Amino acid sequence: MLAKQFSNYVLECGTDEAGRGCLAGPVTAAAVILPHDFENALLNDSKKLTEKQRTALAPIIEKEAISFHVVHLEPKIIDEINILNASIKAMQESILQLKPQPEFIIVDGNRFKPVANIPFQTIIKGDGKYLSIAAASILAKTYRDTYMDRIHEEYPMYQWNKNKGYPTQDHRDAIREFGITPYHRKSFRLLPDQLTLDFDF
Repeated sequence: MLAKQFSNYVLECGTDEAGRGCLAGPVTAAAVILPHDFENALLNDSKKLTEKQRTALAPIIEKEAISFHVVHLEPKIIDEINILNASIKAMQESILQLKPQPEFIIVDGNRFKPVANIPFQTIIKGDGKYLSIAAASILAKTYRDTYMDRIHEEYPMYQWNKNKGYPTQDHRDAIREFGITPYHRKSFRLLPDQLTLDFDF
């Protein structure tokens, strides 16, 4: 069972992101404040769960959370400020939309920047240690997967419904054959022969 709290504050939120390593699509972050009596034996790091388990857990988290919010940051912003800064910005924006605002923030990973003067703690592999971070990881992953499924309908040749924008062989083969879309991150190394890509569309 994951730990319920890191701090002694009443309103502690967990935050996490999904999609940092993708070649296409947004980076998506979620922030979640869970009640102190929240319990769910299945809840864990989203990467340790099946898609079916994540899909089942997401509405439970949404229903039982004191507050939650999910933010997508588009490739254009990722290209402008880099993926690390975009990941942090997405987490910050998701936290700022929480009502009530948290008194303390726990963050998956080791990098974060202060937001609204709220104290915080970064926790490496936090999504496998604390319930609220695990909940945030599940919402970020499920919301982003839904987003990628939607834009797959627009560009089915990239198979985003399967690879979710990650650099699979099929995805890179499609980039090589069809070029890139407005959903691709131009600042990323999309192909080994990057310089042959035409970035105009």
